[in-house]
Formats: sequence, C-alpha cells, structure tokens
Amino acid sequence: MPEGYVVNDKRFEKFIVPGEKLKKLWTGAVWAEGPVYFADGDYVLWSDIPNDRLMRWSAKDGAKVFMKPCGYMNGHTLDREGRLVSCEHGNRRVSRMEKDGSVITLVDRYKGKRLNSPNDAVVKSDGTVWFTDPPYGILSDREGHKSDSELGKNYVFRLDPRSGDLRIVADDFDKPNGLAFSPDEKRLYIADTGASHTKDGPHHIRVFDVANGEKLSGGRMFADINPGFADGLRVDSDGNVWTSAGDGIHVFTPQSELIGKVLVPEPQANLVFGGPKKDTLYITATTSLYTIRVNARGDQKP
Repeated sequence: MPEGYVVNDKRFEKFIVPGEKLKKLWTGAVWAEGPVYFADGDYVLWSDIPNDRLMRWSAKDGAKVFMKPCGYMNGHTLDREGRLVSCEHGNRRVSRMEKDGSVITLVDRYKGKRLNSPNDAVVKSDGTVWFTDPPYGILSDREGHKSDSELGKNYVFRLDPRSGDLRIVADDFDKPNGLAFSPDEKRLYIADTGASHTKDGPHHIRVFDVANGEKLSGGRMFADINPGFADGLRVDSDGNVWTSAGDGIHVFTPQSELIGKVLVPEPQANLVFGGPKKDTLYITATTSLYTIRVNARGDQKP
C-alpha cells in the first residue's frame, strides 16, 4: 500500500499519483477552515476562525494575512463571476467581496430574525447561493459572539441574490455543515456535524434530490463518517465525494462506497480542488494548510 493512503478498493488506486506525498504548506492557525481556490492568481484563501483572520497562500508569496478582522469567517465559495462569497460567524451573514475589494451583505436575516452563524456555502449554476446555518458562531466567543438563536433551529437555506428571496430548503438537521452539488446538480450532499458538540450526535452526510433546481427531497443517509465527521466536502468531476474526517480525506463513490483515504496527521475541517488542472487538493486541518496532487479533477465553477 502506498505510504500516506488507505486503499479500501482498487478503484481508489487510480487517484494516487505515483510518488506524490502530502505536503504541509503552512501552520499557525487555531482552527483552519473554508479553503477556496482562485485560478486568476493561482492562490488559496482560508479562514483561521478563532484568530478572526482570512489567510492567503500562493507558491510565489507563501502565506500571509489577507484580512483581519474578517467577521470570524468560516466557509467560502466563488460565485459565477469569480467573486468571493463568505459565511461570517461574527456578523451572522453571508457576504460577497466585490471586484474593488469592498464587502457587501447578501443576507443576514430570515423573516426579520437574525441568522445563527452561516457556516458553509455553494453557488449553483443559476447563481443561487445555498448555505448552512448552524449555531457554532453564537455558542461562545471563540468563533464569533455568544448569543441566543433568534431562529430557534438550524436550517439549510437557498438565496437568490438577484431578488433577495431566501427560502428554507431543509429543516431537519442537528447542525448542518459542509455541502456540495453533484456535477449535474441533481443531488446535494449535506454534512451534519452534531457530534462535534454532543457525543451521540450525528456525524454523517445525507444526499438530497434537487427538484426544478430549487427544492430538495429525500435526504437519505449517504455515508457515516468515522473517525471524526464530515465538516467540509467537495465533489470531483466524476461525482465522487471527497470529505474531511478525523484521520484523512475519505473518498466515496456516488453509490456511497468508501474506496479510500488520503491520510492527514491532523483532523481536517475542509478541502478544495485547485491548481491549473483542478487536480490539487488544498486541505485545512486544525492548525495547518496541506496540499497533495491527485488523479481527480474538482467540479468547482468558475
């Protein structure tokens, strides 16, 4: 077995680049989260939530602080125009960074009540923003500002930035977290990380059918994650699900089969495909940013 991997099924071997090993690019975070890759500039941004800073790494410049304070940002994604869309614990909002560097609020309330603390987001091909809203940023002052929930529940939302329409698309999660669409956008994978605060809480991924591009149905169990839980996840161009866990990045087929793992020495929060060919994983794992090249391509757009 190649060092640094766990091969549960021979189908996983095709993803392994011979001689490729996990590399630590930077360390120094308290809790690293939410990596997002910019092809224009070939760099990665990610959050160090308790330190309330947004970090930047490139091969040319190394790691440096990109923004501080940043509203205790967590997950990030890009919209169809390549603008940064962020989930902010501190400001309890989903924001967007414009091309001139200014940051605007996309949404911070549902029917007049403040959101909990948006956690992770994904942008669909129609421009809508789908995001999770667990309470992690209001449970204490460590990753935001301690406060009571005004909503009283933890929802998954769909936002149309053009009209401002905000809808609940899932309301039966303990603590909804990472999410990602399948390449054809007919499925939406959503992690539940209730186990992060409750011993017997959920630590699984569910998969929903997407109807008419705007409604969810089903919600069956896709995968139970052990050890750890699926904080963040991505889907490759063939529909395989790559998810964070306690011991490494777990890779599942669209049929829910765990075929292998990329081992990481720290519990991971999230990952993203990047590089010119979208075949390089950037992994945020507790204190550090790691990378490894794989024989798979990410499905992120643009």
